[in-house]
Amino acid sequence: MFNETKTHEITVDVVILTIINNAIQVLLVKRLNEPFKDKWAIPGGYVRLSENLDQAALRVLKERTNVDNIYLEQLYTFGDPLRHPNSRVITCAYFALVRAEDIKIISSPELGWHKVSDLPPLAFDHKEIIQYSLKRTRERLEICPVAYQLLNEKFTLTEMQKAYELIMDKKLDKRNFRKKALATEGLIELDEYTKSSSKRPARLYTFESIKLDSKRAHFISNKKKEKK
Repeated sequence: MFNETKTHEITVDVVILTIINNAIQVLLVKRLNEPFKDKWAIPGGYVRLSENLDQAALRVLKERTNVDNIYLEQLYTFGDPLRHPNSRVITCAYFALVRAEDIKIISSPELGWHKVSDLPPLAFDHKEIIQYSLKRTRERLEICPVAYQLLNEKFTLTEMQKAYELIMDKKLDKRNFRKKALATEGLIELDEYTKSSSKRPARLYTFESIKLDSKRAHFISNKKKEKK
């Protein structure tokens, strides 16, 4: 029997995804206290009285990765009364896509990257949250090239296709992908090529801008505007 007079608590959890060693990986922290002591969990925390939900999610992201040039989207609110064994906790989950080259974290026994295809035992309902974030990322690829946020600032079309394949978990036809990629709004062809002695140099590309009509999604950029 639940105590209807007890107030609930609000947290944010941020699923932070990147590409490392040719695999989609998620940042996890090992819990040092009960409940679920020694199990892995998504980085998160309680929402401060001075914060709205987006501000809390951005704070968690910055604290864990020191990254603020990312794609961040509010994912879903998870509120099963039994999701926390000791209290009534509602969490607003977000997911963020970050470039491996931008990540400043140092892996430790309590903090590290894990392949989404081979997750360790997780605390709470965090496996469900990670799976939901992958589903949303795949949906976003249909309307916006969010996979760009997983690539280096300058990339080849082959690298872009590989990022899509890792997210979608399937092979894509090279010719069809390149045709669609080249028609993507905001994609810029650079007069630069990869430097490799063993392979034929490939042209590099970048994105000037990305637009997404969604009140729940945010592109946070730390790039300085050029002075006119």
